Amino acid sequence: MKPFSKLFVTALLLAFVSTAFSGESKWHTDYAKALEEAKAQNKVVLLDFTGSDWCGWCMKLKDESLDKPAFKHYAQNNLVLVEVDFPHNKSQQEKVKEQNQQLAKQFNVHGYPCLVLIDKDQRVLGRQGGYLAGGPSALIAKLNTFYTPAPTTSGAKPGSDFDSFFKKPNP
Repeated sequence: MKPFSKLFVTALLLAFVSTAFSGESKWHTDYAKALEEAKAQNKVVLLDFTGSDWCGWCMKLKDESLDKPAFKHYAQNNLVLVEVDFPHNKSQQEKVKEQNQQLAKQFNVHGYPCLVLIDKDQRVLGRQGGYLAGGPSALIAKLNTFYTPAPTTSGAKPGSDFDSFFKKPNP
């Protein structure tokens, strides 16, 4: 194999591996597609009603819980994530704006942040209105009160202390 071909194949493999094992959770903005995915994967849907560019509590919830590796891992195994955003300064497609207004009305959301957990048939399993302190462990524990998540293959049990499970020892 030529050196360029080896380099190309290696780069492709690294890209695949880093994507496959990145633990990144995908946030949908298309509600219909998220429901289809939830049905196909037999998962529940977490709707995050947020004002992403102006709501301080929304940003704090995202920073302290939703963006943490423990929550991302939990979400990857159990949830289909939907961001229902009501930004002040970010541009948004008109279709998404209309969809988000309809979802806020459908799920009776009047303040942010608000997390609504629904099943694949759009039945509300539970909701968390307002900021929830305590990081990913508190959020995961709250979600686990609304439904029974699928068993994990990570070695951690649902409802266990996901923060400590994902903490790396200090060198």
